[in-house]
Amino acid sequence: MASRKVWFVLVLGVLLPHSYAHTDFFTSIGHMTDLINTEKDLLTSLKDYIKAEESKLEQIKKWAEKLDQLTDTATKDPEGFLGHPVNAFKLMKRLNTEWAELENLVLKDMSDGFISNMTIQRQYFPNDEDQTGAAKALLRLQDTYNLDTDTLSRGNLPGVKHKSFLTAGDCFELGRIAYTEADYYHTELWMEQALKQLDDGEVSAVEKTSVLDYLSYAVYQQGDLDKAMMLTKRLLELDPEHQRANGNLKYFEYIMSKEKEANKSTTEADNQTDVELKNKKKGRAKDYLPERRKYEKLCRGEGVKMTPKRQKSLFCRYYDGNGNPRYILGPVKQEDEWDRPRIVRFLDIISDEEIATVKELAKPRLSRATVHDPETGKLTTAHYRVSKSAWLSGYESPVISRINTRIQDLTGLDVSTAEELQVANYGVGGQYEPHFDFGRKDEPDAFKELGTGNRIATWLFYMSDVSAGGATVFPEVGASVWPKKGTAVFWYNLFPSGEGDYSTRHAACPVLVGNKWVSNKWIHERGQEFRRPCSLSEFK
Repeated sequence: MASRKVWFVLVLGVLLPHSYAHTDFFTSIGHMTDLINTEKDLLTSLKDYIKAEESKLEQIKKWAEKLDQLTDTATKDPEGFLGHPVNAFKLMKRLNTEWAELENLVLKDMSDGFISNMTIQRQYFPNDEDQTGAAKALLRLQDTYNLDTDTLSRGNLPGVKHKSFLTAGDCFELGRIAYTEADYYHTELWMEQALKQLDDGEVSAVEKTSVLDYLSYAVYQQGDLDKAMMLTKRLLELDPEHQRANGNLKYFEYIMSKEKEANKSTTEADNQTDVELKNKKKGRAKDYLPERRKYEKLCRGEGVKMTPKRQKSLFCRYYDGNGNPRYILGPVKQEDEWDRPRIVRFLDIISDEEIATVKELAKPRLSRATVHDPETGKLTTAHYRVSKSAWLSGYESPVISRINTRIQDLTGLDVSTAEELQVANYGVGGQYEPHFDFGRKDEPDAFKELGTGNRIATWLFYMSDVSAGGATVFPEVGASVWPKKGTAVFWYNLFPSGEGDYSTRHAACPVLVGNKWVSNKWIHERGQEFRRPCSLSEFK
């Protein structure tokens, strides 16, 4: 058989630039969008491979069909069939040549191109840290916005454009990651959700025995021995030979018998205390952040409501930068967001074109956002800041220079000693937990290397709308400022005396749905001596 050669081309339209060969994808939605293109290209490559395999099988199928008819005729009268010299010649040719060609076709590996492309692209793939980071983000969103597992699993989130759901396998993976972090509270929640979906008939590669194994231990770790025994017995009904479950059941029975013996010698009051201690084990682990609940309430929009008297002190106005020549004929819109500390918002203060330029300049340079380590004075990554950032200087683009001038004109402060414009893009559940922008007294070296003093003020541009979540909140005073594309907020971090204003402690709430882009300018003390004179009063 003259085999027809099969050729196919596996084309990957867009390879990620070398600069994107990094981890921490989960900390920036902007960088994760590149992974969408990568996956689309890999799918094109996979489809080409499938077509090549189908073409190969089609040739083999035609060959088999032709031989099927031929051998059916030949086997009915072998001598008569071979009595025809042409049939005899073709039999010799088939067995000597054509079957060998067919063997080569069957052995031909059509996956070389696809595997080669996979190998090239794999260096740009997310890693285990990214998957764990994205999983922890879902748990963080669940806690911050009081979402139950069923709501998250069904993808019923506010403002979503592309609804998605979690399979039982996905729920199992979330529970497993929580388990590896010794987070038994979330392990129980997500293993129960996985079990519920399996009980409802969902087809999955995850077995109920595996789910029950994790779930029973997580429940036991939280002090609910009765429930742990019930789950373990259910596991053993499915797999009576499960070694760990059998061992756990014996241990649980032993612990329960000891408790019963101990209960005989305790008073009713002691029993009540034991119940209370058990209940205290349930729930989220003890938190390092003292204002966690207040912070999360603000993120949900459940903040402090201003008294009518205070609300009357808030105004909106046209603002000319205290008589700045650039804004006398074309003042900008300004409105008060909060009174103490005074937080003002500027509306329509950065155009869509400027935003596009800033994002275009920043995106190739985005790297995991850092924080100042108060002990070393150096920059370091932190789990409580989930975003990527880049720094842009005025000399590299007239747009950045124009933005810097605008900030100076409207604040009346000298930005020549300010830090460069920092652009940040938040990742899955991206956040920045409560923090101060200024250096406290216990951080004397926070900005020593800059030589420009402390951060006197903060200017924050919102460069995108956010469908849900992502507010800037001030837990000390109960203020919530919601992102609105094209606007900016401004506040002073220091009193005129130079003392830090601790009421400016703020946070960026986790992004529930959407993509959050911001840019900020931290303005320093040096150069402001005559623009914002010192006050003799410490806190005024």
